Amino acid sequence: MSAFAEAMRERVRAARAALAAARAAADSYGAAIAEDELDDALRLARAHGVTTDAADGEDGQDGS
Repeated sequence: MSAFAEAMRERVRAARAALAAARAAADSYGAAIAEDELDDALRLARAHGVTTDAADGEDGQDGS
């Protein structure tokens, strides 16, 4: 596995963790920032053919 691919996977994991933490704290602003980071990380991973731990776009939101 390349260093780039692992860095992208770690970025996605960190964004998912930040999103979960913001939601648990009922931090709407933090959740919005984390969602943007997750979207960007997933977009970059897809663009470079990097698979992530879960299906792309899956960020734990209901109904998305």
